[in-house]
Amino acid sequence: MTGEGRPLTTGEGLLPATAEGPPSAIAPASAETSAETSTEAPAERRPHLASLDGLRGFAVVAVLLFHGGLLSGGFLGVDLFFVLSGFLITGLLLGQVARGGRIGPVAFWGRRARRLLPALVCVTVAVLAATWAWGTPAQLRFALDDAPWAGAQAVNWHYIAERIGYWNGADTRVFAHLWSIGVEWQFYLLWPLVVGCAARGRHAERIVAAVAGAGALASLAVTVPLGAAVDTTRAYEGTDTRAAALLLGALAATAPVRALVRRVPRRVADPVCLVLAGGLAAAWVVTQGEKEPLLFRGGLFVHSLAAAALIVLLARVPGTRAARIAGGALPRRLGEISYGLYLWHWPVYLLLLPRLDGLGRPVAVAVAIGVSAGAAVVTRRLVEDPVRFGAGWARGRRGPLVVAALALAGAALWAALPVPVSGAGTVDIGQLR
Repeated sequence: MTGEGRPLTTGEGLLPATAEGPPSAIAPASAETSAETSTEAPAERRPHLASLDGLRGFAVVAVLLFHGGLLSGGFLGVDLFFVLSGFLITGLLLGQVARGGRIGPVAFWGRRARRLLPALVCVTVAVLAATWAWGTPAQLRFALDDAPWAGAQAVNWHYIAERIGYWNGADTRVFAHLWSIGVEWQFYLLWPLVVGCAARGRHAERIVAAVAGAGALASLAVTVPLGAAVDTTRAYEGTDTRAAALLLGALAATAPVRALVRRVPRRVADPVCLVLAGGLAAAWVVTQGEKEPLLFRGGLFVHSLAAAALIVLLARVPGTRAARIAGGALPRRLGEISYGLYLWHWPVYLLLLPRLDGLGRPVAVAVAIGVSAGAAVVTRRLVEDPVRFGAGWARGRRGPLVVAALALAGAALWAALPVPVSGAGTVDIGQLR
């Protein structure tokens, strides 16, 4: 999720100025959120909600269309993923506390790693090799530069420190979309510690709610002045600025909000959910990226707040029409593979779309999405699920050992690949057009 340049079109390296921006974030959020109910220890499992899987499906489609230049505000799907992650992760942590247990950060981090790292390692190694084989010199040079930061889950701060603009340079960076995964990993490192300290005593969830709410407002206060800069990359990719969405999701998972939502009858919740979902969809259609005047002046915050309200209503008020729509077969299936789909789609777009420009933009994007979806399904079945459930080739300790060996192979590949000289990475405009 480190998006830099405007999304690719089939005929150009970047989208027109009216199209939105670079790679958005989905991964941890989608991955985390979809897996939260199924990857935790049995004692921590919660009812699985098809409607939340479906929300992930809608969010990933928005991002895919945005990066294909077909949906100007689709990058906002990343915020929906962030809110979902905050909601589900906090629900798990508070559930553990409510059962009389203590939050074990090391065990929590281990489960997150087991859920997310196998696919991430697999994709990173494959993308390095594919970029060496089919990418431009600039793409390979930047892939080698970015890969260690992707491994450290800090791509977002790497781009901020190097002043690599989110909205105008991602067409040469195959790992640009991993910025949001970095944001989520950093949240996962800190939030269990915060909840563990705050969730003590009779009013534990009220304290967590207060901390989450205050943190979201503090994040908004940091975002507004940073969003006034000419380059909004710092506001868009900073962990502190994007924490608002994660913390609003966390707030929605706490007892005070649950108690409030339980009082909402279904006849009221149903139209409210539809209005909220319609508002999110409208924002995805009309928002114009960093050119939107209110985006960093509360726009992102309001979008995340609406997403949090929708999520908690879907989770706590059963049987609404919106829940049935979101839980439909197609959005639910897309949500189930959303993590892998997000990991694969941006490198596939960069390496494949320039070769499909003769098909026309919509057709080429559809082909690229199909390739990404196929890779996501294969990765889920052959890599994610075996490691996650200790099945097949990954029984016992073999799964983590194989993933570690693959990571070492990726490090060796990274060290062995020649770095193209500066100047050889000039974008071939003729190829892109």
